[in-house]
Order: sequence, then structure tokens, then C-alpha cells
Amino acid sequence: MGYILRRLGQAVVVVLAAFIGAFLLLQALPGDAVSARYENPELGLSAAQIADIRAAYGADDPIWVQFWGTLRGYLAGELGYSLQNGASVSTLLGAALPDTVLLAGIGFAVAVGVAVLVATLATYGPFSWLRSLLRGLPPLFVSIPVFWIGIVLIQVFSFQLGLVPVINASPAQALVLPVIAISIPIAAPLAQILIRSIDATGTEAYVTVSRGRGAGPGWLLTHDVARNAVLPALTIAGVLFGELVGGAVVTEAVFSRPGLGTLTQQAVAARDTPVLQAVVVISAVAYVVINLGVDLLYPVLDPRLRKELRA
Repeated sequence: MGYILRRLGQAVVVVLAAFIGAFLLLQALPGDAVSARYENPELGLSAAQIADIRAAYGADDPIWVQFWGTLRGYLAGELGYSLQNGASVSTLLGAALPDTVLLAGIGFAVAVGVAVLVATLATYGPFSWLRSLLRGLPPLFVSIPVFWIGIVLIQVFSFQLGLVPVINASPAQALVLPVIAISIPIAAPLAQILIRSIDATGTEAYVTVSRGRGAGPGWLLTHDVARNAVLPALTIAGVLFGELVGGAVVTEAVFSRPGLGTLTQQAVAARDTPVLQAVVVISAVAYVVINLGVDLLYPVLDPRLRKELRA
């Protein structure tokens, strides 16, 4: 119980640090976001109207007053209003999140499946050339940016082969290429870690004993190797969630998909600081929750940790 409370306390500290960091960085941006948006002559607003808008957003308040007001709003579940269109930030996030969660969830599941398959075949594959080839693929794809993967996929599968339509695609068809694009940069490092972990676990004494008793590769993998080899992969999977969020932003921009990435892109272009602040905090919360879940899963998979926690 003490371990769980400590991890929860650390999670709260991380989210608070992300909130403070995002607030200070957005405040440090040159210029005035409210003025840049509403003092445009094309809007035709009077000075009194602009003053009312600035008062509504608290743009002229001291920075500490703005900070406490924003923090109180977040604690009450009020994320503010967009500078771009005046809509509630909560409403904008509620509309954008389902598409991003769907893309990220399917992409992560595909990445895990591909990583496990590649690591298994790279270690226990039937041919030496296949094992060598698969061991060389993860380092290659780790170095390739997600936007380049997306552009190549569109060029090859949509424009050249015509397998996936760019225009008037069904919901399922519209997910195919973005899922592939976002899953490759996640699968590559996961496969690297799994291969190294399987290799290291395969040299342990208990595996050698099982092998000496006549256990085959399949039995060794499922009974002796997999459970211990997956622990380092769990750690890197939690860390890779941050890349998954960043990859979703880029992927949605490349494929013109609605979602959190597109919302972030529009907010950056419009200097919509309330939306950007909320995106950072939501991303930090999701990152913390994922890593907290990974940390709490460790004792379930490793009996040694259960003994340490009980001690």
C-alpha cells in the first residue's frame, strides 16, 4: 500500500510540474495572444469590446493571478475557452480525443504485435539469414521519422498502387496507413529491447538447465524466457507512450485526420494558449497513468518485487 501511495504522489508531482512548465513557457512567448487574435482590423472590434475580451481572459492580470485562476479552473474541471473561436476547451478536447485514442490504441496494439513477432523470429527463427535480417530491421526503423514513413506510405499505397484511397475512404480504410505509420516507430525500439532481453534471459542458469533436460525452443520461450524478458519491454513501452502522442500529432497532420494532433496544430498556428495548455496537461496525465500502470504491473510479473514490497 505504501508503494502505491508513493507512486501516486510522484504521479501528482509530475502532472503539476507539467502544468507549471507549460504555463510558464506559454506565458514567455513573445507578444500577446489575445491581442494578436482580437485586435485584427478585419474583425472590426471596438476598443471597448477588445477590453472586455481581455478582461474575460484575464490577459491584463498579473502572472501569478492568471496562474492561480488557471489552476483553480483545472482543479474544478474547467479548462478555459479557446482564443481562436471562443469554444470551451473541454468541448474541443472531447471532440478530438476519441479519434486520437482510437488511432493511438490500434497503433500501439499493432506495434506490440509486430515487435513480439519480430523478436521471436529474430531469436528462434528457422533460418539464420531470416534471424540476421530481422535483427537488422529495428535499428533501421528507429532512425526513420514518422512523417517520412507517412509520406512514403501515401505515395506507394495510395498514389502508385491505388490500394488505399485518399479521398472518400471508409473509416476502416482511413485508419490503415496512419496505423502503420504510427506503429513502426513504436515497434522498432520495442523489438530491439525484446531481442536483447530474450538473448540475456536465454543465458540464465535456469534456462540452461531446462535446455539440458531436453526442452525445445517453443517450450523455453513460453515457460522460462517470455515472462522475464517482457519486463524491460514494459518499461520502454511506458516511455514510448510520449512518442506515441507526438507521433499521433504528426500522423494526423500528414494524413489530414481529425484528432488531438490536428487540434494542436491549429492551436499552435493561432497561438491558442488555453488549448495548448490543456493538450500538454492531458498528455502528461495520460503519460503518468500509463507509466503508473506499468509500475504497478511489475510486482505482478516479478515475484522478487512482491517479496521486496512485502518486506
